[in-house]
Amino acid sequence: MIEVSLYKEWSKGMAPIQKVSNYLVNNAEAIIRDITDTALDNLSINLSPEDLEHAIQKNVQFLVLLSESLQDSKESAEEVLKEWSKQNGEEEARVFHQFSSVIKPYAVNRLLFLQKISQISMEHGLSTEDVVKVNNRFCYLMDISMSETIQAYEMYRDKLMKDHQREINELSAPIVPIQDGVAVLPLIGAIDYTRVQHLLNYVVPSIPNLKVDHLIIDFSGILAIDTEIAQHIFTIHNVLGLLGIHVLFSGIRPNLSMTVVKAGIDFTSFDTYGSVKQAIDSLK
Repeated sequence: MIEVSLYKEWSKGMAPIQKVSNYLVNNAEAIIRDITDTALDNLSINLSPEDLEHAIQKNVQFLVLLSESLQDSKESAEEVLKEWSKQNGEEEARVFHQFSSVIKPYAVNRLLFLQKISQISMEHGLSTEDVVKVNNRFCYLMDISMSETIQAYEMYRDKLMKDHQREINELSAPIVPIQDGVAVLPLIGAIDYTRVQHLLNYVVPSIPNLKVDHLIIDFSGILAIDTEIAQHIFTIHNVLGLLGIHVLFSGIRPNLSMTVVKAGIDFTSFDTYGSVKQAIDSLK
């Protein structure tokens, strides 16, 4: 009997909040459009009609999720909102929106949003305690949503940048067959740790499949190289040598030679040439 009494008391306390929840869900679009009109009067944001409508519909979804959360446990509401926010963050990253366009109006929009919710709550007869309860729930979930959106955005963009870097590495270190058994690996641009790892993990393992007996590694297009990277490059020479591939170096300019010397690498036993042509001629 005590449990039933407590449940009735809880249900009675929740009834006004549930009434507000239902109202917010049923009128979400009108509420968001009203808030948006006020926000546009207070913020200098240039949006195309299409982008504006897209933002409105996104915020309608957001308001519905927040409103429905008033009838759920805090934990279940948080999980639903996290998943929505993750998808939202990835979408923003896919269309290359600057995240500042999301962050910049957040403070003003949040204030207008909470003012509107408070007004609606009071119009539906909620006590001051219940208004605070609703606002606290919304504030918490809005912060969770923003955090999750930022994280998803950053993760997607980081993955995109890594994919682009891998494509750049593949284009900047192609293996070019020039005659039977002979190929050239031209190194272009600045050689850093990431590119060296690409060479070691992707380029070197593919060379034996090309049936290459002689590989000319050409440094003519190298802009800069440090001593640690120089050591990795000559490690590649030794690895290919163990695979039975004759490695020749070409295009090592004086500044690169100094870097090699500073790295403590003795390349007097290596086949080095001033140009790719000279290296090819040496094989005839």
